[in-house]
Amino acid sequence: MAEHEESPGGVPPLDEEAAWAAIVAGYGQEPPDPPGSRPFRPIENLMLPEDDVEPAPEPAADKEPPAPALGSSVVFAPGVGVGVSGTGPGTGPRDHTPAEPDEKDEGHFVPPEPELPPADTTAKFAWLAVVGGPVLLLVAVLLQWDMTWWLTTLGIGGFLGGFATLVARMSQGDDEDDDPGRGAVV
Repeated sequence: MAEHEESPGGVPPLDEEAAWAAIVAGYGQEPPDPPGSRPFRPIENLMLPEDDVEPAPEPAADKEPPAPALGSSVVFAPGVGVGVSGTGPGTGPRDHTPAEPDEKDEGHFVPPEPELPPADTTAKFAWLAVVGGPVLLLVAVLLQWDMTWWLTTLGIGGFLGGFATLVARMSQGDDEDDDPGRGAVV
């Protein structure tokens, strides 16, 4: 077979060596702009209309760039910033003024206040025992009281009895058969 034979479609075969040489020769070069594309506009010229834009002068390579001023570390991409797309100063999201207080915002969801079930006497005493038992023992240790049998029984027994009462009543709380898989009800 000859080197320059045509492939079945009538297209000459690809010379891989020449293709790699072209890729290596063009490494690091910027490709040309596509036809019809707009030139890059520096941030200083974003406020000007498109017709009045003059290309920014290229900075001299031998000069050291000036130090940025304090607070100037924010850099916007081309097309982003104040004055783009008809926006101007005072029209950003932070400049939004809230609606009049007498206007009603019908699209805003305000969740209702949660309804807590009324606590009965048994639940109140159970919570008192769960919290009060350890507090009683802590006070006895801090005040260096004699740890008598009735003080220990009241502290530990109160905690265990209150905890058992709350756990036992937890499973009895809802007799209704709620379906947890229904999701949100609209």
